[in-house]
Amino acid sequence: MWTDTHCHLDAAEFDADREAVVARALAAGVSQIVIPAVEPANFDTVRGLAAAHGFSYALGIHPLYVMRAPADALAQLGKALQAHRDDPRLVAVGEIGLDFFVPGLDAATQQRLYVEQLKLAQRAGLPVLLHVRKSADQLLAGLRRVGFSQGGIVHAFNGSEQQAQAFIALGFRLGFGGTLTFDRSLQIRRIAAAVPESALVLETDAPDIPPQWLYKTAEQRAAEPGQRRNESAELPRIAESLAALRGWSLAQTAAATTANAHAALPRLAALR
Repeated sequence: MWTDTHCHLDAAEFDADREAVVARALAAGVSQIVIPAVEPANFDTVRGLAAAHGFSYALGIHPLYVMRAPADALAQLGKALQAHRDDPRLVAVGEIGLDFFVPGLDAATQQRLYVEQLKLAQRAGLPVLLHVRKSADQLLAGLRRVGFSQGGIVHAFNGSEQQAQAFIALGFRLGFGGTLTFDRSLQIRRIAAAVPESALVLETDAPDIPPQWLYKTAEQRAAEPGQRRNESAELPRIAESLAALRGWSLAQTAAATTANAHAALPRLAALR
């Protein structure tokens, strides 16, 4: 059975057929999905979806949402973590991190909310789901500054081999998804093949980061509306790319990545 460690099941793209999306995931053998929040406004939504479908969730403020976050966003997160501290489906603080790829985001505000959320996760004894785009070194610096010791997952890892080893040394697993399926993703594929087996987890980031067979250019999307979007049911096929890179069977890939997900997010194991 498979674990999708990162899927935005609450996204508007799934509003029309969310139940069917879940059914397809289960039919494909994806037995567990982690649903990360992105802002206080969707904390209750991700928690409700996890409870309704037997999945799990994380609470946090995404770096792309920090500029619109209310002034008391951190206080809201702290209250939510306290209120749901005994909920076995709350497995992490996330999605949090830093994004220096998208223009127009205030770096100082991102940094402040990232560090404060690490502190909240440390106090709650929860791992984190880290968003990283052109920010791996700054993320690592924040982890070290806080003395963060709960580990977690570096979502959609896209850094260097040296950065991968640095995250692993701090107790993190690396999330790989649709990008792994592109032959041109040479560095990501090389890292996925080389890091220790214990460092690898799988994710879709659905509805985003489509695998190669679902990818469309902007022109194609405009010309062909209604194309199938990424979803958790694609995870086993994404896993075939990892299996090929590692020389593993699919069964071995499922067992290893699920065990690693449980190690990264310890509350997951009890949800089996």
